[in-house]
Amino acid sequence: MRTAIIGLPMTGKTSLFTILTGVHEAARVGSLETRIGIAKVPDPRLDALAKIFDPPKITQAVVEYVDFPAISKEALRDPSYLASLRVVDALAHVLRIFEDPSVPHEKGSVDAARDRDDVDMELVLSDLVVVEKRLERVEKDRKKIRNPELDQEHDLLMRCKAMLEENTPLRGMTLSTDEEKRIRGFQFLSQKPMLYVLNAGEEDAAKLAEVEKAYREKLGAKPGTEVAVVCGKIEAELAELGPDEAKELMGSYGLAEPGLLRIITATYSLLGLMSFLTAGETEVRAWTIPQSSTAVKAAGAIHSDFEKKFIRAEVVNWKNLTDLGGYPGVREKGLLRLEGKEYIVKDGDVLVIRHS
Repeated sequence: MRTAIIGLPMTGKTSLFTILTGVHEAARVGSLETRIGIAKVPDPRLDALAKIFDPPKITQAVVEYVDFPAISKEALRDPSYLASLRVVDALAHVLRIFEDPSVPHEKGSVDAARDRDDVDMELVLSDLVVVEKRLERVEKDRKKIRNPELDQEHDLLMRCKAMLEENTPLRGMTLSTDEEKRIRGFQFLSQKPMLYVLNAGEEDAAKLAEVEKAYREKLGAKPGTEVAVVCGKIEAELAELGPDEAKELMGSYGLAEPGLLRIITATYSLLGLMSFLTAGETEVRAWTIPQSSTAVKAAGAIHSDFEKKFIRAEVVNWKNLTDLGGYPGVREKGLLRLEGKEYIVKDGDVLVIRHS
């Protein structure tokens, strides 16, 4: 799962990326610099299970973030920039809501809704170019041959064009399963799920939940979007501290949880993801899968052979497993269930996969 961090200059975008991933080195995307890093997903359930099984290895789920250069008309004309942006799973647009006279905003004032609309407009215009070029080709082909596939593609592209010409991102478009397959190859930027990350000032640290609620209303509930609020300045301080000092500092600001957790939770929600767990004496591990995945698909996330040779899954909730001290305790209470291929895995399930 790869999420691109985008935004205008001076929003705290790159600082936030460094806080999330710890990466400082730059790589190249065409003529521009980018950074790629891995963020480990905080999961207290792993720590609880590790106390029971005491394994030599604890493996957290991970999210890959890419810090892209500031969005601009010039950047979106760079073919390699566009190509790299199109292959990500989601976009995280950092919107500045903190006021600081020493950090000038390129627009002259702080306005998250305006900045959101400006960047969305650039994505829409980029997609419109792709649609118009493809329509030209399809219309030429339709004059040469009669093909129902071309007719269907033409109609779908015309719907996209109409939506984009109204300055509306394609992530709000309702598509059938067949239409989704047809449109997938274009990798439209405005169709990608969008997480708006609001970078607040430290004066808002104790009321991030209230700020988040207010901006959800201000930005409007739009399809394929999520909102998360963090305080980048405080997160930068937390990143330099040990666990105990960080906890103390969070308490002094009234922070209930680190910004990393807020962003990853919102990313999972946006992409419809969740985690199941595996636990034993050799390793305790979290695995990321789409919500509503079956047991056999969860087995495939561990290893493709497990999916092909799946027999059944032993399933127990992580809390029951920790409360009762391990597998013997849950077996005795009848809480370890046998489930087949079609079982829908729940967030926090601990699975033991049986395969041939």
